[in-house]
Amino acid sequence: MTSLIREIIIDAEPDEAWDALRDWYQLHERLVPGFVVDAVPQGRDRVVTFFNGSRVQELFVGADDEARRLSWAVTDGSLGLTHYNASAQAFRHEQSGQTRFVWTADLLPDAVAPAVAQLIEQGLAVIKSTLEKGSLSS
Repeated sequence: MTSLIREIIIDAEPDEAWDALRDWYQLHERLVPGFVVDAVPQGRDRVVTFFNGSRVQELFVGADDEARRLSWAVTDGSLGLTHYNASAQAFRHEQSGQTRFVWTADLLPDAVAPAVAQLIEQGLAVIKSTLEKGSLSS
């Protein structure tokens, strides 16, 4: 199993980042617009459509408001995955007070890890851009 851990510093308050991350059904509008183009609720879960037309069914695993951490899993074998569970967390950056946003994913098969890592890095860049724009208008 491959574990991917990627992080980025965002010029926004951690509570703002958490508010957008925690809005489970609105990630295509509040967190990664353009990267995710749609998120359709299915009970507690969602079906996510990405910019490239790929679709995945995501299981909502849980949210921890105190830790500002959200976790989910891909349940339908999309993107060649046989296993995928992930979490994202918004920490306060110790020196600056900005957000240290961390995305962690465990996945199988190992062969898809480079493609998934690239998607995570693209997603983080969009998150940074989106949240920094929102911070400026607040």
